[in-house]
Amino acid sequence: MPARLAGWPALLLTAALIGGSPSAGAADLPAFSQVRTQHRVSDFVLLDRRGEPLQGARLDPRRRALAWVALKDMSPALLRAMLLSEDQRFYEHSGVDWSAVASSAWGNLWNSRTRGASTVTMQLAGLLDEDLAQRGGRSVTQKLGQAWVAGRLEKRWTKAQILEAYLNLVPLRGELVGVPAAAQTLFGKRPAGLDARESALLAAMLRGPNASQARLTDRACALLKAMNERCDGLDDELGAVLARKPLQWDDAPQWAPHYARLALRPDGPPTQRSTLDGRIQRLAVASLGRQLGELQERGVEDGAVVVLDNATGEVRAWVGSSGQRSEAAQVDHVLSRRQPGSALKPFVYELALERRLITAASLLDDTPAQIPTGAGVYLPQNYDKHYRGWVSARAALGNSINVPAVRLGLMLTPEAVFERLNALGLQLPETGGFYGPSLALGSADVTLLALTNAYRALANGGVYSEVPLPGALSDPAKGGPAAATAAKAAAPAAGPSARSRFSSTTSTTNITATSASATAPRRVADARASFVIADILSDNNARAITFGLTSALALPFPAAVKTGTSKDMRDNWCVGWSSRYTVGVWVGNSNGSAMQQVSGVSGAAPVWRDVMLALHAGAPGQPFQPPPGLVHQPVRFDAGREPPRQEYFLAGTEQSQLRAAGTPVSITNPAPGAIYALDPDIPPAHQRLRFQHQGALGAAGPARWRLDGRPLGQGGSVDWMPMPGRHELQLLDAKGRELQRVTFEVRGASIRPGRKSSL
Repeated sequence: MPARLAGWPALLLTAALIGGSPSAGAADLPAFSQVRTQHRVSDFVLLDRRGEPLQGARLDPRRRALAWVALKDMSPALLRAMLLSEDQRFYEHSGVDWSAVASSAWGNLWNSRTRGASTVTMQLAGLLDEDLAQRGGRSVTQKLGQAWVAGRLEKRWTKAQILEAYLNLVPLRGELVGVPAAAQTLFGKRPAGLDARESALLAAMLRGPNASQARLTDRACALLKAMNERCDGLDDELGAVLARKPLQWDDAPQWAPHYARLALRPDGPPTQRSTLDGRIQRLAVASLGRQLGELQERGVEDGAVVVLDNATGEVRAWVGSSGQRSEAAQVDHVLSRRQPGSALKPFVYELALERRLITAASLLDDTPAQIPTGAGVYLPQNYDKHYRGWVSARAALGNSINVPAVRLGLMLTPEAVFERLNALGLQLPETGGFYGPSLALGSADVTLLALTNAYRALANGGVYSEVPLPGALSDPAKGGPAAATAAKAAAPAAGPSARSRFSSTTSTTNITATSASATAPRRVADARASFVIADILSDNNARAITFGLTSALALPFPAAVKTGTSKDMRDNWCVGWSSRYTVGVWVGNSNGSAMQQVSGVSGAAPVWRDVMLALHAGAPGQPFQPPPGLVHQPVRFDAGREPPRQEYFLAGTEQSQLRAAGTPVSITNPAPGAIYALDPDIPPAHQRLRFQHQGALGAAGPARWRLDGRPLGQGGSVDWMPMPGRHELQLLDAKGRELQRVTFEVRGASIRPGRKSSL
């Protein structure tokens, strides 16, 4: 044999003549069904609870491979172009094309450039066994092994199976593996839809996946001519294909990107079932987008929705953002911490009912309040800036009046409110003392998921249980979802090595298993107090003063609901429950910017209403059932403060007649410990300090004021020209008896009448 015949074709011929079998590939070959089942994909599909596709998500950042596609679903043009390029006698040989081997050997003998002799079956052998793969060149040993394994494949598999496996496993340009991934990424098509030009371009990549644009164009053009097709403009077309961003199928499911990112497992099968309800998920996405479209002129761009099943806690819908409307579409606002505003009030009232500090009929004080704190005086205000005097707890909660809620929080103490909120899973990051009296008005940051699940505890009569999310996701407050997402992104591609990847698994899995650390259901709140809260929040008459009788909160079936708006209208919420589901909605901006006159009832409530109606289509929610230990009786209010009604009481707290306590005489301004700062640039007449009191002394005459031991004046209010220093103010009755004493401080330079301000 001539020296120039040295090379793998000569050795392969020699090996064939002597009947030798290389050691490579000696392991048992997998069955076609095993290879198809164990095909390792980069993109997974999330299914809803009924098996309907909801979302595709890529979990392997190193390679791109899609779900296996049957040969019958491949384009005939693709099959023709591929065989013309790689294996023209595919249906004639038995794994090795000896005619091509001889031609290649002759070409090597005369140093001519010829097409390779590797058949599709031989290439598939290299794809199935990493020891036979072509890495860093085509070694003689690899070629001998591929030829030997190819012969065995031809005996065990059909030609159609060989061709199907090859098209699904062959590496293509860059990270692309398999025709399905290349067809979607480069052309936005499924393999069945590839035309002749696209098929020729893919076939040209088989021999040199990362070849230059010019080389690929030449190869593809030669294939098109062999197929009797024109190739004019092909270079420009290929340039556009290689330059544009990866494409998606037009019908690719894109309904739950955030939940899929958290729930899909890279070590699972290509399709994984979830607890989501596809119909509700799609409706929630559409409703949120429609509502945000109506609010776009008010500086609103984002929102989130979550739906929980009351009985099981399973997630039925999870919308993490508004998608393309958002500047931060990848942020999952179901898990982002924001201030809930008045949405925390139900828990304050429930705790006060539970501890028998109030009843639903108790009259609460809704007058201006000045509350001293370590950082100064806290001045809670009602949303509408109006005060109603004495108002029942039912009306105060139903109409979301702020001042009574703050006073209740002080009666309970911020520490007690803090502990209850944490027991309900809100996992507040600070302490009760840190938030102080503002905690009752929602100054702490919470997630939509945690808040909705806390409402679900009220729906279940005060029994709390965690949301059964997949694996480590069940505790978002401890970094579960974020940690899981980071782990998925950082983890290497899942799946065993090529030589050991053919173990049996199922093609679909459920992703509803809970974390091992998930706690069993536990009672957190009193069942009777929880029912009273549900009764108040489902009473359309109780919220009529603020919301009217025809707001988005009024449903044709019983549903308890509460809105919330944070400071400066940066966030608004609507969370509520029926007998079967709890729904939470957040509307705001990812960057925290304020909205323009958008409250919970005008921002989040319409979406809440749409979702609730869809959940109960054909099956309305049932009335809330009172637990034992409640008394339902009529109550009346003195002076006609509120109409008579039937009211629920915890047994032993019932009352039939409610009377408002007289307002005690007390100083309303200044607050104890107040600090005032003088500004020399403001005219003195505009910096006078007014002392005021509330309550009347009746026949005893007007109240008298004394400052630092000296008489100052009498009546309901007096004005004083402030002087720097610490001062003591006394309020006396007409007989000189002290009613109250407060101390305050004035800081700054003295201001004297007639002094000109400096510039």
